[in-house]
Amino acid sequence: MSTPPSVQLYSVRDAVADDLSGTVARLAEIGFTKVEPYGFADAPDATAAALTAAGVTAPTGHAAVIDADDAERFFEAAKTIGLETVIDPFIPSDRWQTADDVAAIAERVNVLTEQAAGYGLRFGYHNHQWEFVNKVDGRSVYDLFVEQLSAATVLEVDTFWATVGGADAPALLRSLGDRVVALHIKDGKVSGDIATALPSSESALVVPDALKAAFEQQTPAGQGDVDVAAILAAAPAALRVVEFDAYAGDVFEGIAESYAWLAENDTEARA
Repeated sequence: MSTPPSVQLYSVRDAVADDLSGTVARLAEIGFTKVEPYGFADAPDATAAALTAAGVTAPTGHAAVIDADDAERFFEAAKTIGLETVIDPFIPSDRWQTADDVAAIAERVNVLTEQAAGYGLRFGYHNHQWEFVNKVDGRSVYDLFVEQLSAATVLEVDTFWATVGGADAPALLRSLGDRVVALHIKDGKVSGDIATALPSSESALVVPDALKAAFEQQTPAGQGDVDVAAILAAAPAALRVVEFDAYAGDVFEGIAESYAWLAENDTEARA
């Protein structure tokens, strides 16, 4: 594993809520030198201090910028923390229904991409499954979205959710090429209840109780239905970001297992 992976702090959100600095330090003890904060604009100074204390960096971070009236606040917070790329994690399924829906989201993302560049940042989007399930004239709305994006807009592909949505994730990554700057690496069951998880009315930062059982079928990398090895090979330059939406066991142990699996199996990564 020549490129050190990152870990999405949403995976350990309960621990973060109790003790941000201690949580980041615990992830550093596992071996992580990078983390991916979420909702970082709420406490940028505290986040920056926690990262510095643990000796880690945050090249990417999640924030709900697309729907924000004050995008500048997010970009200023990103600079405080030292982010390179700001990623919006979530536009719900009910807003990905028509060609006009897709065009409106793409236009907003392109505006934000240009705005982020003024701060020396990149801007991008993170998918769930519905961007692949929802179709317009037989094409996934994700395909329509990507072809309308500025060349400067980047993508973080959640490879688990893309697979759940029916995409051939390795082929998708090969087609997107270098615009994919990061991958969410997770594994688990890709059929059954998980295929309808995260309904459109729910926030990306909330896991409804009714879906926790489905989410908790997620596993460390290499232990589920996702062809993680092929995914890694298809995007050798992309940052690997370990994530769990939920986990039935001790999530720190699950994260450590994913880290160890990547260390042994991610032979395609390059610095």
